[in-house]
Amino acid sequence: MGNLNKVMIIGNTGRDAELRYTANGTAVSDFSMAVNSRRRAQQSGEWEDETEWFQVVLFGDRAERISQYITKGKQLYVEGRLRTRNWDDDQGVRHYRTEVIANNIEFLDRRGEGGGGGDWGGGGGSGRSAAPSDVDDLPFE
Repeated sequence: MGNLNKVMIIGNTGRDAELRYTANGTAVSDFSMAVNSRRRAQQSGEWEDETEWFQVVLFGDRAERISQYITKGKQLYVEGRLRTRNWDDDQGVRHYRTEVIANNIEFLDRRGEGGGGGDWGGGGGSGRSAAPSDVDDLPFE
């Protein structure tokens, strides 16, 4: 039997995407994303909202093309895989960070709200390439 590592989330960005470059020149962009769900509280039985935060990372051309459009509050569909990194800080404390390595992103905000929809991932999506409504042209290759 084969292996599978796939995650799909729909939520709102918690901050603007940050674009940077590795030492060898690879573009890397990351941002946070909040996904809300509702559940019944065990004690009271009342419905309550629960927010799960994800760290999303994009690499290469995809990071360069779309990171400028990923701003705080945008509703996105993100598809990718999970990766957990670990490192030791200056005091020798080990830290862990689980990230969604995105391979498909779609903007879900309605046109006029700065979204416009569209498949920005380069595979597995609807094939649409509509830009956010505030952009005339995108630098597609």
